[in-house]
Order: sequence, then C-alpha cells, then structure tokens
Amino acid sequence: YEILAARLRELALLNAGITISLTDTRVVKEDGSYKSEIFRSEEGLKEFVRYIDRSKEQLIPDVIHIVTEKQGIPVEVAMTYNTSFNESVFSYVNDINTIEGGTHLTGFKRGLTTTLKAYAESHGMLSKLKFDINSDDFREGLTAVISVKVAEPQFEGQTKTKLGNTEVGTAVSQAVSTV
Repeated sequence: YEILAARLRELALLNAGITISLTDTRVVKEDGSYKSEIFRSEEGLKEFVRYIDRSKEQLIPDVIHIVTEKQGIPVEVAMTYNTSFNESVFSYVNDINTIEGGTHLTGFKRGLTTTLKAYAESHGMLSKLKFDINSDDFREGLTAVISVKVAEPQFEGQTKTKLGNTEVGTAVSQAVSTV
C-alpha cells in the first residue's frame, strides 16, 4: 500500500488537477469502510517542491515555477532554496523518474548556472571574489523538480533511469535561461 500511495502521490503532484484514488479492500475500518486515500494537487510541481522541503527552513518565500515549451518540448520546472547545504533535484520524463538524470538534468544545471552567474556579474557581485564560482555553488540548498514531456524519449539502458535526447537538454537549458 505504501509503495502504491507514494507513486500515486508523485503522479498527482506531477500532473496538476488530476484526482487519483487508492482503496485497499484488504483493510476494513471499524465503520465498515475500506482504507483509502485521494491524491490531488492544484499547483503540481510547486506543491511537489514544498512537499519535498516541508521540514526545511526556506530562504525564499515562493517557489519559482517555469512552465514553457521550447523546441516543441513542454518543460516544467519548480525550484526553491533552503538553508541546507545539500541539493535535492528530481527529474522526470513523461512522469518516469529518471533517477540517473540525463540530458534534461544537465540542461537544467547548465541553464541555472548561466543565468545566476550572468545576474551576479551584471550586478557586480563577483568583482571582489578571489576565486572562481562554480555550478555547485549555485545548487547548494536547492530543491527542484524538472518534468519534461518527450514524444520519442531515448533512454539509456532498460530501466529508463537516464534520458539521452540531446535536444531535450537544450530545451530545458533555454527554458531556465530565459526566465
């Protein structure tokens, strides 16, 4: 039950506005009804990021949410920063969790680094640094969910845990860079 509930919650968060119900007829409550749960998310990935970060102290009040289409590829990204030193980034292709990442994750990291570095340089924030800032510095405390819909995904390996489509990486990078 717990495995199914976790996956259905994830699907509801990835697809805002849909309702998914789970009923376990093996478990009868005192009133004669069955154990059940309903999963629904109105905000989708924004709510997903808040769910992941529910026990962490936030650095920014709102979740940054990007919904766009680049090169014919629907891209949705939600992200925020917290006070931890770890990054929590989850990537999905057609609602499949790509735990090994792939081109869409690489594109996200590239776009985020390019955007934040350009902003910092244009506002004189890097002029007094005595060292080079790198992409890891921009991802410290980051929580993000990246979701793309790809007509013909090319996964590496049988387990579908890593995306190989190069055009998807470019689309995600552009989506994050143009915000």
